Amino acid sequence: MYAVIETGGKQYKVQEGDCIKVEKLDVAEGQTLDIDKVLLLAKDGDVTVGTPFVNGASVTVKVVSHGKADKVIAFRYKPKKNVRVKRGHRQPYTELSVETIKA
Repeated sequence: MYAVIETGGKQYKVQEGDCIKVEKLDVAEGQTLDIDKVLLLAKDGDVTVGTPFVNGASVTVKVVSHGKADKVIAFRYKPKKNVRVKRGHRQPYTELSVETIKA
């Protein structure tokens, strides 16, 4: 059984027991969260597609940790003009563990 959920403007295919990294959520570590934005639900070959969400379906996840991704360097320069701009960015994320999928 798997589901496609939406969080943080992105879509993720999840199964029970999976760990995924999503955009940072304002939830404390160790708490559980119900995600009701389920776009697709598949169980034993039976696929249910929502319009846009599946009614009554939810995915229960547990917040494992918060962190920052690897640094991405954005470097811009103009040759022969002594113009150099270097910026770094670390995107914050929340690591979730999928506990149950409810149809």
